[in-house]
Amino acid sequence: MAGAVLFNPERATDPLAIAGGFAALLLPYSVVGPFAGALLDRWDRRRVLIFANLVRGLAIVASAAAVGLGASGLGLFSLALLAEGVSRFVGSGLSAALPHLVPEAEVVKANAFSSTVGSVIAVVGGGCAIGLRAVLGSDNVGSGYTTALAAIGPVVAALVATRFVRGVLGPSAVDEPSNPVVAVARGLVDGGRAALAAPRVTAGFIALFAHRASFGASLLVTVLLMRNTFTSHGLFRAGLPGLGQVAVLAGAGIVVAGLLTARLITAFGRSRVVLGALLLAALAQAGLGLPMLLPTVLLASFVIVGAGQVIKLCVDSSVQLDVADEARGRVFALYDTLFNITQVAAVSVAAAVVPTDGRSTGLLIAATLCYLLGGAGYVLARRRAHSQ
Repeated sequence: MAGAVLFNPERATDPLAIAGGFAALLLPYSVVGPFAGALLDRWDRRRVLIFANLVRGLAIVASAAAVGLGASGLGLFSLALLAEGVSRFVGSGLSAALPHLVPEAEVVKANAFSSTVGSVIAVVGGGCAIGLRAVLGSDNVGSGYTTALAAIGPVVAALVATRFVRGVLGPSAVDEPSNPVVAVARGLVDGGRAALAAPRVTAGFIALFAHRASFGASLLVTVLLMRNTFTSHGLFRAGLPGLGQVAVLAGAGIVVAGLLTARLITAFGRSRVVLGALLLAALAQAGLGLPMLLPTVLLASFVIVGAGQVIKLCVDSSVQLDVADEARGRVFALYDTLFNITQVAAVSVAAAVVPTDGRSTGLLIAATLCYLLGGAGYVLARRRAHSQ
């Protein structure tokens, strides 16, 4: 649904249009984030997961009906954004609840497992959409039926969530104001204070935001190269099939990261793993991205996304282990909000300077430097942690 309604690479023909598609896809998370964080630290997270999934299912069904009836414009756009935005309650709720479900020593492995399985299921979902459109038709009615079937996932998720005992997912304590409006308004501020009070979390944020900024710029370059410059050759495809190959290789990078991250942390420690991932991403950005050749760009997508997922898993575990349970939801909400704003800002800035064919050596050099600056910032923040 996100691809068809919010970001259609076949219709977005210039850098600014593509940047607008990314903004539409990601900014709803930033709007919903403060509400999700405050409520996840206030209400029973089991209840939040149940109702958020049901609301998401209803939004998907409404979107499907609109697609089937041939609707377009603001109404359809708003329904799709609602479905995307409500997903923040689910994603942040799962992250905040995870330490209640596994031993502390297994948090990194559990994060890696959930992220890896989630990526695999996302690829399976995309394949199902392609297959169902072939069976049900690619017109408005067929697309509507295909979209409606996406509601099965949230409904099943809500039913599974009902099987948890009340209170088992947290929060174990509440430190928010009694007025829910004030609690929501203060959500990001409290999340920021909690993150700053945990220097390892602050350091992880610096590393991850450096990755998202660099990744946003290189992703825009990749889309433009695939659309306007590259031509298919043998196994390597350009255009929309090429973007599909990028997505598959990126998913493979996430799977490999999920399999290796816990082992790497055990062997080398979290700080060395984060710095190594930043350095690997910088080398891939310069060595594989700068030639701007179809095979190297595809390989770069595997390496850079895999390295970024390693960083994310390290940051997730830092938040879960170093932030108190009563503030964890707000920190994850802040995390999501800044995470997506950083990528949208990077794509927007890149769109203002990149040529339509995507060939911008200066932009990729800047993306490489961003990784190196992120590594330097991470080291400085970690030193603050050791000095306390």
